[in-house]
Amino acid sequence: MREKVLVIEDESSINTLLQFNLEQAGFEVLTAMDGLKGLEIAKAEEPDLIVLDLMLPGMDGLDVCKNLRQSQYMIPILMLTAKDDEFDKVLGLELGADDYLTKPFSPREVVARVKAILRRSQHSAVSSGPNDHQPKSLIIGDLKVYPDNYEAFFQDHVLELTPKEFELLVYLVTNKGRVLSREQLLSAIWNYDFVGDTRIVDVHISHLREKIEQNSRKPVYIKTIRGLGYKLEGPQ
Repeated sequence: MREKVLVIEDESSINTLLQFNLEQAGFEVLTAMDGLKGLEIAKAEEPDLIVLDLMLPGMDGLDVCKNLRQSQYMIPILMLTAKDDEFDKVLGLELGADDYLTKPFSPREVVARVKAILRRSQHSAVSSGPNDHQPKSLIIGDLKVYPDNYEAFFQDHVLELTPKEFELLVYLVTNKGRVLSREQLLSAIWNYDFVGDTRIVDVHISHLREKIEQNSRKPVYIKTIRGLGYKLEGPQ
């Protein structure tokens, strides 16, 4: 079965171009020209990934992203923006987008990003299959992560994580005690270089802290190592 991608883009030329290139790459493609219609299709069809423009009529991309995440739809989202504005990029990531591209971009780059996001997300979500054994668990303090079952708990409460947040958490936990640079995390989780743009890592770390720390300003689990990166360790 072909993977399904929803393109929500109001510029017809870009919409058509993305649809053509994604279909040529083997994807089933759904399209919408405004935010409200895109949100409706996303919830009805639950595609494997959404390519979401920031500036849309009816409901803008940020509100579409926010609505999906608040409704617990954890579909990977690749955000498109015509604005070369750090605020827009960061806000989109804070609302739950997994990645972003700034216009103008090449269709090949979009296809490459879509494939990378899906490859990483599906790898994380692969189950070991039905068996009588407990899934492999990663436990640090009150944090429990089950990579094979794509589940994570903090203080026995289920963590609602986006695909990228889950991948990042698994990577941090499996590298407990190691200092990981932002560049290492970009390469491991996003599977490509951002040419020095590491803000995407900081935003996702912030998301995780909000979900697993009692006080995200005084983190116990995910520590910032100034000038180097991040390290996950257990409570002392």
